[in-house]
Amino acid sequence: MSGLLSKLFKVSGRRKGERLFCSAIILAAGRGERMRGRNKLFAEIDGEPVLVHTLRAFELCPEVDEIIVVARPEEIGNIGVLISDYGFSKVSKVVRGGEKRQDSVYIGLMEASPKSQLAAIHDAARPLVTQKVISETIKAAAQFNAAAPGVPVKDTVKVVKSGEVANTPDRATLYAIQTPQVFKTDIIKAALTDVLRTKAEVTDDCMAVEKLGLTVKITHGDYENIKITTPSDLIVTDAILRERSVYET
Repeated sequence: MSGLLSKLFKVSGRRKGERLFCSAIILAAGRGERMRGRNKLFAEIDGEPVLVHTLRAFELCPEVDEIIVVARPEEIGNIGVLISDYGFSKVSKVVRGGEKRQDSVYIGLMEASPKSQLAAIHDAARPLVTQKVISETIKAAAQFNAAAPGVPVKDTVKVVKSGEVANTPDRATLYAIQTPQVFKTDIIKAALTDVLRTKAEVTDDCMAVEKLGLTVKITHGDYENIKITTPSDLIVTDAILRERSVYET
């Protein structure tokens, strides 16, 4: 594996001041099992579908060059209509997702432009992501090869075994990791290829890269960059957007 890492780092080098071509992979193929049969990506918040808010954040980000949406096959047509109606010019493809999250990410990466040097992988159900979070994470990945936004955990976390507290980790060392998670494209492709080959279970893309022995730079996340997983999250997200609108006017 050391030879592979050396090759990746050599290929991933860049000249000072050079901006790398960035492909955003938007994951919209989830089942939303906790949404009581409701498709959260088409639910409206502040008058527009969730997916529209997510795509707009990446459309407006100057560090993003193309957007690839990975979707459930039965929703590709509807997503295509949204993209057309809202004029998202950076969306190059809407493709069918896989069985698991890592499958969908891999499919999206394989559809990226040959010019792709950075891949920003983002949950479509995080519509509150800001330009600052996206931009800072992309810039960090360009410098450090892998980066992800995170926020310090507010609550005390317990490790529980058989219904009893086993230990209490130091809260100062715990972060909740968000998306977009951004990587040099060749590195995340190699990491996910290895995950799929070994059938390893990973809960996010950082884990795949960590398995190669690489470190991930943590950038400043945002407590408002929540992932919509339940109907009540839609209410919270809508309230945050409306509050932002008040401050922007």
